[in-house]
Amino acid sequence: MGLTSRQKLKSLVKLCVGATVMYSGISLAKGDEHFYKDYLMPLVHLLDPEQAHKLAVFTSKHRLLPKSQFTDPEILKISFFGKEFSNPIGIAAGFDKDGSAIIGLRDMGFGFVEIGSVTPLPQPGNEKPRVFRLPEDMAIINRYGFNSEGHATVLERVQKARNNPDVPIIGVNLGKNKTSEDAVKDYVEGIKIFGEVSDYLVVNVSSPNTPNLRALQNKENLRQLLQAVVAAKNSLQVQPKPPLFLKLAPDLSFEEKKDIAEIIKRKDCQVDGLIVCNTTIERPSLKSIHKNESGGLSGAPLKDTSTQMIKEMSKLTNGAFIIGVGGVSTGKDAYEKIRAGASLVQIYSALIYGGPPLVAKIKKELAELVEKDGFKSVGEAVGIDV
Repeated sequence: MGLTSRQKLKSLVKLCVGATVMYSGISLAKGDEHFYKDYLMPLVHLLDPEQAHKLAVFTSKHRLLPKSQFTDPEILKISFFGKEFSNPIGIAAGFDKDGSAIIGLRDMGFGFVEIGSVTPLPQPGNEKPRVFRLPEDMAIINRYGFNSEGHATVLERVQKARNNPDVPIIGVNLGKNKTSEDAVKDYVEGIKIFGEVSDYLVVNVSSPNTPNLRALQNKENLRQLLQAVVAAKNSLQVQPKPPLFLKLAPDLSFEEKKDIAEIIKRKDCQVDGLIVCNTTIERPSLKSIHKNESGGLSGAPLKDTSTQMIKEMSKLTNGAFIIGVGGVSTGKDAYEKIRAGASLVQIYSALIYGGPPLVAKIKKELAELVEKDGFKSVGEAVGIDV
């Protein structure tokens, strides 16, 4: 007896669902770039941006996605401060604020992972909503305000990650509590807490979302802060001591950049490098409906500003070690920052639109550009345009 129309339709639906599941599974396993960009990420974007962020951290924490199959080529290997990076592409602070997803981020193919910002005491951050997608601009605006589970909880997670054979190079980005009356003390405490478990430390005084934080970049305030944190780092018992970085805002005047360059040349204020740069409070010709939301803008609109600032700070500091971040979504973007003076490069906002396969895409394109220009390693290209 033949099938009824209803039975045929039911069978067709089952077949379609099965094929879709199979296609999705194969695409996930292969890390198919177009599948993520055209199907999976738009589906994720149906969620509220902060909920989507939590889902991404959860997925990475539990290592639910297949490990990247891309093998880092030799040309991308780079060594600094006694550490060998299999590639120079890292995840910027702000994604994994509390150190929950360190190993999962290594699975994506990142050469290093920066967690934080971490504050001494737990704090909820600013009121919601506090993060907005700007898809027409390939950008994000956030005003999280250092939401953090605090030093103690994050320290425990970093120590646990250290016991995993897949542990990546880990940087810890340090912040201050919103209600703290002694910012210097907060940063010194962070140095002491994480100095023995991190591969590098970051003093973040450039977020626009904590009241008066950016004032710590002013000449006299910065001098006092750096004297204290450099002394704290030097007093650590661990050997070798972790490199200490200062993260800067893109909205500084040229005079302020010159002041910072002079301060970090002082022996008692000498950090090991800079991270250039944080999010911006500027709104350069944006199209999205959320363009006027307060907070820090990141993503594509920041790309050229960041690259130019890397070049400026490299010149002003006579070639300081720089981690470049801001608007990187292709290998070409990363290469421009490297040629401008960045030894390492971080991404974040582009990941929200491209998904995990973006990491391998950037590395592949970067390796091709480095080889095309005749360099034997990516390190040879650092600062070539300065």
